[in-house]
Amino acid sequence: MRLALLAMAIGAFGIGTTEFVIMGLLPEVSADLGVSVAAAGNLIAGYAIGVVVGAPLLTVLSTRLPRRTALLLFMGLFAVGNLLTAVAPQFESVLGFRVLTGLPHGAYFGAAAVVAAQLAEPGRRARNVARVFLGLTVANIVGVPVGTWLGQELGWRATFGVVAAIGAVAVAGIALFVPKLPKPAGVRLRHELSELAGRQVVLGLLTIVLGCSGVFAVYTYIAPTMKELAGYSEAGVTGILALFGVGMTLGSLLGGRMADRALRPSVYASLALLALVLLLFSFAAHNPWTAAVGVVALGVATFAACTVIQVFLMTKAERAPSLTSASNQAAFNMANALGAWIGAGVIGAGLGYAAPALAGAAMAFVGLALALAAGYLDRPRPPRASAPQAPAREAELVSAGTDPTH
Repeated sequence: MRLALLAMAIGAFGIGTTEFVIMGLLPEVSADLGVSVAAAGNLIAGYAIGVVVGAPLLTVLSTRLPRRTALLLFMGLFAVGNLLTAVAPQFESVLGFRVLTGLPHGAYFGAAAVVAAQLAEPGRRARNVARVFLGLTVANIVGVPVGTWLGQELGWRATFGVVAAIGAVAVAGIALFVPKLPKPAGVRLRHELSELAGRQVVLGLLTIVLGCSGVFAVYTYIAPTMKELAGYSEAGVTGILALFGVGMTLGSLLGGRMADRALRPSVYASLALLALVLLLFSFAAHNPWTAAVGVVALGVATFAACTVIQVFLMTKAERAPSLTSASNQAAFNMANALGAWIGAGVIGAGLGYAAPALAGAAMAFVGLALALAAGYLDRPRPPRASAPQAPAREAELVSAGTDPTH
């Protein structure tokens, strides 16, 4: 089982690297392709579009496939997309291949989360899912800094070539170590679609979009924030990003343990923690030491919440495990886009680089309010009191002159 989880985590590592490394390579990409840095930034949006479109689409198309086969197809498409990105000659083709690379992102995590849960011993589902997602968090500690350095030294194309090789390694590992698992009984496409439309699932996805958008209001502009407010150099900002990855790793482990112990209360607690950390970060960002601690805390709170809500959605939509899990990834990328827009808005309004954290805290509180509302709607309803029949019947018999005891 451990090797199967490791193989899927390697795939997650590759996905996390390709998603975030582009942010550090925009100057190299723009210079090589002859476009502005702002235009090169569309490669980030292109990948996000691929995730949002591909998560439900590929999951639906692969409903009848065995889980291992689906994982192999998704990771194979990911590896090919990165390889084509590395050799694409023009900006337009690079953008198109970035969209292609993003397509299997959500579907892969959806299928991997389901497989990890199926392989788990009783009471360890959330921890198994968290271990797969560790690949994504470790990518922010190792993959993104190393990939950025490699791209700066050998050219950005070398980075995506290496990511394609990582995808190929994940394909081999999945083929060798992930067992053939039976499809969960009763899971059908119509069930998946109907479960996805369930009130608790919809509210959970909205909680991610709104609650987690606060994180990206800050993280999108973490580099200028650390330079302007905390006084870090460019080299120092690289270290700060690695600290965020450390926090993400710790948060993923913490969220898995929280969810296994008490799922619904953990949703509330993780979102409340996220809101509090964002609020405090607006003050901590003005000092280099407290800013570093705040970045770690932000990573912990973010991925604790993400892991808990992921498991919650899988629990609330047991007949739609893959589609719901993939939709979670799409919602997370929508949160990314919304958070970046919110952060740009408050900074553009002249409120300074501490303002995105305050706006982010407000969005996290909105997510918490949604989660509380979902919990209220999901509470057990007491059975309706029925009219007492026996006394009425007894009175009827007495009035008729009959003894009800005989």
